[in-house]
Amino acid sequence: MVQTKRRKSRRSSVALPWEERGSFWRRLLAGPRWKVALVALALVWVGSLLWRAADERARVRQTRLAISETQRAVSAFRSEVGRCPRSTTELLHPPRSRTRYLRNKPRDGWGRQLWVRCPAQGDPDGSEVVSAGPSGDFLEADNIQ
Repeated sequence: MVQTKRRKSRRSSVALPWEERGSFWRRLLAGPRWKVALVALALVWVGSLLWRAADERARVRQTRLAISETQRAVSAFRSEVGRCPRSTTELLHPPRSRTRYLRNKPRDGWGRQLWVRCPAQGDPDGSEVVSAGPSGDFLEADNIQ
């Protein structure tokens, strides 16, 4: 019997454009399982970052809404009573049995109470409503007005 030498099949270095399409993902997913696990872990990490960012934006929006509502209540209180409210509790239970200006205590998106400064600093006719922001500390630069 005559034996013929078999050639080793080598991968061709010539590739057509449609043969290479998606080859990175194919090679990554066809490799060892640790690569697949690493890709899955990276996707979970990116997803959690996106989730946190969306949650943070929602809390800031909720805080701005509460601030504008409280600002409106302070303006209505000042126009009817003629003075600034002493606290946010006075907006809930006004003097001389007037109508309530707020239904609940104003809270920011993190569940903390808002702070009202009346008259505003530098503006005797205005008022400021401030949230301590995500840190919960008024001394940090992340306050929301």
